[in-house]
Amino acid sequence: MFFRRRARLTLVVLSVTAVTLGCEGAAKQPAVQGALANRTARDAQATTDDFGDTIRTAHPARRIVSLSPVTTEIFFALGAGSRLVGRTHYDSYPAAALAVPDLGDGMLPNVEAILGAHPDLVVLYAGESNRAAAVQLRKAGIATLAIRDDHISDFRRTVALLARATGDTIAGEAIADSVERSLAAVSARPRPEKPVAVFYHVWDSPILTIGRGSYVDELLNIAGARNVFGDLPDPSPQVTLEEIVRRNPDFILVGPESAKKLRASPLWRSVPAVREGRLLIVDTLLVGRPGVRLGEAARSLRALILKDTVR
Repeated sequence: MFFRRRARLTLVVLSVTAVTLGCEGAAKQPAVQGALANRTARDAQATTDDFGDTIRTAHPARRIVSLSPVTTEIFFALGAGSRLVGRTHYDSYPAAALAVPDLGDGMLPNVEAILGAHPDLVVLYAGESNRAAAVQLRKAGIATLAIRDDHISDFRRTVALLARATGDTIAGEAIADSVERSLAAVSARPRPEKPVAVFYHVWDSPILTIGRGSYVDELLNIAGARNVFGDLPDPSPQVTLEEIVRRNPDFILVGPESAKKLRASPLWRSVPAVREGRLLIVDTLLVGRPGVRLGEAARSLRALILKDTVR
C-alpha cells in the first residue's frame, strides 16, 4: 500500500470524462469542421494545476506516465490504458496495469526514467516532494499535470482534467456520475443511533492516523462510522498511544500486516480495542486508493464495521 509516507496518505480522489465525435454526412462537413476547430481551441486553453502551473494540451495525450495508482485506475477506466508508458511500483489495478513499465516510486520520482519513456504527458501527485520533479519535466518540454485530490469532492474535477487530456470527456462524466451514485447509495443506508467509533491505523512509528483532511475520514462517515480523530484537520496526523486510549475507539481499522504487529505489541495492548481483539482488517488496496472504486470502498467499510451489505 502506498501509505508508506505521509505524503502518500493524502490520497487522491479523481474523476474522469470522455468525448466521442462522429461525422453525420457530407452535407454537414462545414459544421463538423467548425465544431472540431472550436474543440481544438478549447483544448489549447491553459489548464491550471494544483501547483499553480499551467499546461496546454491541444491534442489528446498518446504517451502517458501516471505516477499514482489512482490516476492509473482512472486512465484504464477511460479506456486509455493502452496509452500508458509508465506507472509506479504500487499500480496493481486493474490487472492490465501490471503490463505497463514500472518506473519506480510516485513520490520523489526518477525523472531520468520518466524521460526515457518519452511521454507527452506526466500526471503526478501535487505534494511538495514532487514539485522539483514537475519543474524538471516541464523544463524538458513535457506537459506535467500535478493534482492534489485529498477529498471526495475533488473526484469529478480531477477526472475532468484527465479526460480532457485524453480527449474523452463524455465517458469521464459517466464514470464520475456512477461513483457519486454508488457513494450516495451507501450514505442513504440506515445509520446507527450512536455511530461506531473507529481508529484508523496508518503507520506505527510514529503513529499516524486519518484526520478530516483525508477522503478516508469522509468514507468512514458515509459508511456510518465515526473517526475518533476526525476533529484533527490534517489528512494523516501524528498521534500518541495515550490519546488513542483516552478516545477509546470501539474498533481499530488496520491493514493485515500491521494487525500482526499490534496484536504482538505489549504497548498496543494498553488500548482496550487491541487487548480485546476488536481489530478489523481493512482491504488497504481498495480503501487506500480513492479512484474509480470509491463506492466499492465505502461498501466494504460499511460491511466491515456494521456488518451491513450494500448492493
